[in-house]
This record gives sequence, C-alpha cells and structure tokens, in this order.
Amino acid sequence: MIEIIETGPFNTIQDFGRPGYRDIGVTASGAMDPLAVKVGNILVGNDDDAAAIEVQTFPFKLLFVTGGVFAVTGADGCPTLDGRELLAWCVHRAEPGQILQLRQPPTLARAYLLFAGGLDVPVLMGSRSTSLRGGFGGNAGRPLINGDRIEFGQSWDALTLPASGIAVIEPAVALRDVFPAPIDGALPIRAIQAGEHELFAGDGKAFWNQTWRISSSSDRTGYRLSGEPIKAKATVEMRSHGVVPGVIQVPPAGEPIIQMSDANTAGGYPKIAGVIECDLWRLGQARIGTRLRFVRSTHAEARAVERAVARYVEDVRRTSQMVKRALKAMA
Repeated sequence: MIEIIETGPFNTIQDFGRPGYRDIGVTASGAMDPLAVKVGNILVGNDDDAAAIEVQTFPFKLLFVTGGVFAVTGADGCPTLDGRELLAWCVHRAEPGQILQLRQPPTLARAYLLFAGGLDVPVLMGSRSTSLRGGFGGNAGRPLINGDRIEFGQSWDALTLPASGIAVIEPAVALRDVFPAPIDGALPIRAIQAGEHELFAGDGKAFWNQTWRISSSSDRTGYRLSGEPIKAKATVEMRSHGVVPGVIQVPPAGEPIIQMSDANTAGGYPKIAGVIECDLWRLGQARIGTRLRFVRSTHAEARAVERAVARYVEDVRRTSQMVKRALKAMA
C-alpha cells in the first residue's frame, strides 16, 4: 500500500485506456506516454497495460505503507527514496516507511510510477484509467489528493535487487536514430495528411512550413497550438465525425488542435493531418511552450517506426527476464 503525501492537480491513475466506447461518447483516456507505462510494467514484472500513476504536477511525494517493488519512467530527472537519488527507468525496492519523491523534471512533462502487482483500483469498461471529464475510473474518477491510500498487488518475487536497481536505456536514447532530435529548438513530429488537407491552400504549406508552440490552454484532451493562423480556401459546412488521438483539426480561428489521450469522441473541424501513433508519446512529454514542427510522413514510415519501437520493447523484455533469471540463480 502507498499513501499520497504531496501531490498537485491532474495527477491521476492511467493505463492504456478504454478504446471501443466512442460510439456511446466515452473517451478512451489512458497514459499520455504509453511507451513509458509499457516499459515500466516490464521492469516490475506486470502485464504491459497495468495501471500506473501519471504525474504531471510536481513535486509529488508518497509513503510506502508496505514494502514493494517499483519503477519510475517517463520524465527525465532523478527520483529520491528517503532523500537518496535513484535512477529512473530502473526497478527498485522500497521498505515500509520509506518516502519516494519526484521533483520537477528538467525538460519533460510527465513521470510514471509503476508498482509490481499493479494498482488495485476498479476496472471499468476494461480499464483502470481515470476519465477526468467523465468523473469515473481510476481513483474515484478524480485526481489524487493528499491522504489517498492505494493498494498494489503482490511483488513478482522476493529477489534481492542490487542497490542500484535493474535499469534499461530509456527510449529517447535507445531510439535516437528513430526519433529525430529537435531542429533549431523545435520538436519534429511526423504526421500524415488527413481527409480535409486539400481544403488548405498551397498543399497546406502554411501548416507544414512554420513552427508552432503548445499554448497554455492545452490539456489531456488536446494541445492547442499558437502560430500564424491557417485558413481553408473556402468555408465548408461539415458534419461531426469521429476523431482519435493524433488527429489535427483546424477551427475557424486557424490555430490547430492536436487531439490527445482524452480526445473528443467526435468533432466537425476540418482535419489537416494526423500524427503517427509512435510519435504521440513524444507529444505526451512535451511541455506547455514547446515548439513543434510537423514533418510529412507516410504509412510506410509509420510502420517502420512501429517495428523499431517493438524491437526496443522486446529487447527490454528479454533483458529484464535475463537479469531476473540470473538473480534467481544467485539466490
């Protein structure tokens, strides 16, 4: 069991979300950085989609009421256990009474806390994710508050972990050849032109050729972008249509909106492009004020990126299993 000692607004419990209910108006929710959740769950021995605590407001502090195995993934920066710095992207063991603290990360937006055995909160529509808009799921459908107590399951084993834990190379480093570094301070995000792309003049040149900034009015539902407004060639009456995370819509004011994890289930704004799925975790780690450049992509490139990420995940899985087998042999 853990007890929340210090938290802020919007820190919630999330897993991979609840797809399949958009037809009845239920947004999928889920982690803004699902890759961090998957890797963290592999480290602690859970199913890939076990629930995690998503931390986006810092500092965050919790007490281990009972001992357990945990990992911190996602944002850069070092967590501390009773004041001792720990490696992130690493599995550690905590004893009863110890305090884990996460400080404001240097550059990224969100950290994830994974616990061996998973967080014991109810499953609703196949998911433990919190829907803040709907007020359900997770921990009573709301952000975590001081004093909340949450059970986690049984540890994967009773191994004695090395003092430094068992770590893996984080995706941003391991996949640096797959995910391009910022160009002139702007994060490159790959996207494929969408259904209403042709409504915008010059093959959408004004969209693709400028640098956008994530505005302060952004949240888990969508990132609103600030920049030189882009306009459709003509006013078009459109019926509402289904949307999913990654869809980039252009409202009448001309500043795009990227649908994120709590994406609306439907909307009528023209869709100029869609972010490839494997780049969504990078957006999930982008902070307010981050500068973006959209890069034209293809379905073939998107599939190639998917395969590279899948190879990385399987390498993490094999490495974790190998180390655990070695520790058992030594016990």
